[in-house]
Amino acid sequence: MNLDYIKADSWSIIEEGFEPSHVKASESLFSIGNGAMGQRANFEETYTGKTFQGSYIAGIYYPDKTRVGWWKNGYPEYFAKVLNAPNWIGVRVFVNSVELDLNTATDIKNYRRELNMREGKYERSFEATLSNAVTVKVKSTRFLSLDIDELGAIKYEVTPVNQAANITFKPYLDAGIENEDTNWEERFWETLEVKSSENTAFILARTKKTHFHVCTFMQNQLFLNAKSISSKSDEKAEAELVEQTYETHVTQGETVALVKFAGYTVSLNHPNDKLVEAAQKTIAKANEIGFEGLLHQQKVAWEKIWDMADITIDGDVKAQQGIRFNIFQLNQTYLGKDARLNIGPKGFTGEKYGGSTYWDTEAYCLPFYMATKDHAVARNLLAYRYNHLQKAIENAQKLGFTNGAALYPMVTMNGEECHNEWEITFEEIHRNGAMIYAIRNYVNYTGDFGYVPEKGMEVMIGVARFWAQRATFSTDKNKYVVLGVTGPNEYENNVNNNWFTNYLAKWCIEYALENLDRVSKEYASDYQRIIDKTNLTAEETAQWKKVSDGMYFPYSEKHQVFLQQDGFLDKELIPVSQLTKAQRPINQKWSWDRILRSCYIKQADTLQGMYVFEERFDRETIEKHFDFYEPFTVHESSLSPCVHSIQAAFLDRMDQAYAFYLRTSRLDLDDYNHEVHEGCHITSMAGTWMSIVEGFGGMRVRDGKLHFDPKIPKQWQAYSFKINFRGQILKVSVTHDATDFSLESGASLEIVVQNKIRTVSAV
Repeated sequence: MNLDYIKADSWSIIEEGFEPSHVKASESLFSIGNGAMGQRANFEETYTGKTFQGSYIAGIYYPDKTRVGWWKNGYPEYFAKVLNAPNWIGVRVFVNSVELDLNTATDIKNYRRELNMREGKYERSFEATLSNAVTVKVKSTRFLSLDIDELGAIKYEVTPVNQAANITFKPYLDAGIENEDTNWEERFWETLEVKSSENTAFILARTKKTHFHVCTFMQNQLFLNAKSISSKSDEKAEAELVEQTYETHVTQGETVALVKFAGYTVSLNHPNDKLVEAAQKTIAKANEIGFEGLLHQQKVAWEKIWDMADITIDGDVKAQQGIRFNIFQLNQTYLGKDARLNIGPKGFTGEKYGGSTYWDTEAYCLPFYMATKDHAVARNLLAYRYNHLQKAIENAQKLGFTNGAALYPMVTMNGEECHNEWEITFEEIHRNGAMIYAIRNYVNYTGDFGYVPEKGMEVMIGVARFWAQRATFSTDKNKYVVLGVTGPNEYENNVNNNWFTNYLAKWCIEYALENLDRVSKEYASDYQRIIDKTNLTAEETAQWKKVSDGMYFPYSEKHQVFLQQDGFLDKELIPVSQLTKAQRPINQKWSWDRILRSCYIKQADTLQGMYVFEERFDRETIEKHFDFYEPFTVHESSLSPCVHSIQAAFLDRMDQAYAFYLRTSRLDLDDYNHEVHEGCHITSMAGTWMSIVEGFGGMRVRDGKLHFDPKIPKQWQAYSFKINFRGQILKVSVTHDATDFSLESGASLEIVVQNKIRTVSAV
């Protein structure tokens, strides 16, 4: 059953009423982050019910030894874990010596959570009656500062409702943390030092093997009726935990509050021996500004983000809530401040998948960051892959490729492959093409061709070398074929001639040759440097062209479509509409053997190619392929609905486009795939943005100009979005009667609307 307890609201995610079965899902949905760290929405106070405690630090990982029953040459030695970090949110609460725990409370009323996306804060409130018959009203407010990204803040307020009470707060830091997804039940952290002084505490810990050093810190202050009171604490320091105790008598109706400033300083940004000092400076800064001042700064920082990134929808609250939730989570995960970081598939909301980087970044996320921030942020994402080029070459070498051929990893932390499923690691090689597609996307959108001679050309050469070596010449077909692959549809493994993979391989080679030619003519010194560095020869590029020109594509004359792979028509072609609800989702109900033999498609595959290379196919061809493949698609990948929404809008099938949009925008909020308790699908959220901007807005970049073909779902009254195109801010507002374009930054901009040129001037 889909989740349906999240209240519809334009700017907030709201849960009302305490339901233990919702706790783990809500921990994901109400997660907070600031690009440098993040955490699931765990309760601050003790909760003995089912929970998934999770706090995460960007760039910190552990190489957990791959767990397989057999080994093959080239297999990754480890599976990189997104590390569950030391926990700093904890505040044990006692009321007349009875501990507050919603799992054991005798009565819970007025329970409410709110994730305020406009201001970037998370609030929770309730009334609980404990076993000693004391009723307390509780409110907690928590946020992770965007301005001081090593800092988080909590205000935890308790009000005795039916009688006076002694309230005891025991805020703590806990480094005795385990990952839920460890392969060997191994502890990934070792605690080096626990330090505590009046109101302040630090735990120094480091990761095993990778030796990242982290200082987890806290400082606590006590307030009664909003006035600071003496708050000397009793302290308890153990091997992996430090706890401070504050007790005060509170009369009925009065409110006592603990304000806790806490967070992490890490060795990525500070010397190991300066982590405590850095933490002390952060605490001093927090004290100078104060909780309310920090909260105001948070509001201002998010206001600036929303001013550029917001998409407004009139007349459909659930659709509005969905897109804002997606935009909010993307910005919580990655802000573009640090080129060493990337966008993890679960962000800071869970541990599933491991690794910080998938092909999702290049295929889905790049357009969002290009258009809602500036080209420097997008350039950082490309530079991240350039900086890992040597690792990609080493990855390919492990599989037997030579001469600088590069295979980018399916999953990585540092450029090294760390995915542990053979059919993905060895076979899902279409990811390599996404690296080049991202470069093309970036150059087309920003006009910054300078990136190609500076860095991009070397990546193109490495990838082209891979495709030229990976293709096999078939004497039977007199064509080059690509054997033993998994396409985007992961419900088919070890197939031959996946159309998307073959087409991407051909295009990557063509694009590399095209750019080599341009660089040789326009950037002679860079060209010579690149040739010298890569030892590229005319004989080699001639072989590339031979492979590209001779690439094989499976095709059905009967259906007049390209086949997803050679054996697709050998399958029993039963549409998804004929599956019963009891069989869905098939990835949770069917055996893997049955799935692999079925015709069912996890996500856009051939249609992914039609999306990526839309300009190469006419409308009739796209429509024919959409009609053939979509009925077999189960959309059990988070990356699927957005592509189908864009294509349905292109084909003027607005009811379908709207349905797919709702699915992608509310994938987690409504838990379509019954897995939100594991974390949110962060990278696919960029596809939700694409569904509106590229789908309904019809935005494309062709010949250096923005093109639009605006459409609007009948369920909406209007919608609007902004685009930062080459330093000029364009706002697009669409109603059923008209589309308005206004320039908020820049002098004038020439755009193309439904094939007619328009000039938009600044107001």
